[in-house]
Amino acid sequence: MFLATAAALVAPSLQAASGWREGDAMPDLKKFGLTGSLPNLKGKVVYLDFWASWCGPCKASFPVLNRWHEQLASKGVVVLGINVDEDDATMEAFLKKTAVSFPSVRDAAQSLVAAANVSTMPTSFIIDRSGVIRHVHNGFHKGDETAVLAQIQALL
Repeated sequence: MFLATAAALVAPSLQAASGWREGDAMPDLKKFGLTGSLPNLKGKVVYLDFWASWCGPCKASFPVLNRWHEQLASKGVVVLGINVDEDDATMEAFLKKTAVSFPSVRDAAQSLVAAANVSTMPTSFIIDRSGVIRHVHNGFHKGDETAVLAQIQALL
């Protein structure tokens, strides 16, 4: 009886935590009503990064993402930021203070962040050239850049 009750309690939380997983096809981002201009992602390796202006680790990750954008764009890598701030002015104020060389769009309706089931900022998805999610990273930890970069380069 205890096991059945425990399973009933756990099952709904597992279902609620679906979101995007490694091996899933990346959905068409154009269907989510994002604010801003999406770059061409077809045939590219994509580093899709969910971020917010209030997120300290997000800000700390931007120099790394800028470097990857500048060094890897010519090899077919797109670094794309997805901002989840509630209003455009907050995102724009942040971007004026923080150097960002990679494209970033805003998920004004919070529909993309909900579909991906992102609960940690930043959360990043590495997508291969055929549109399949290969790696998911929750948070940004200084020192992990080498391992993450190796994952990106392995998909080139």
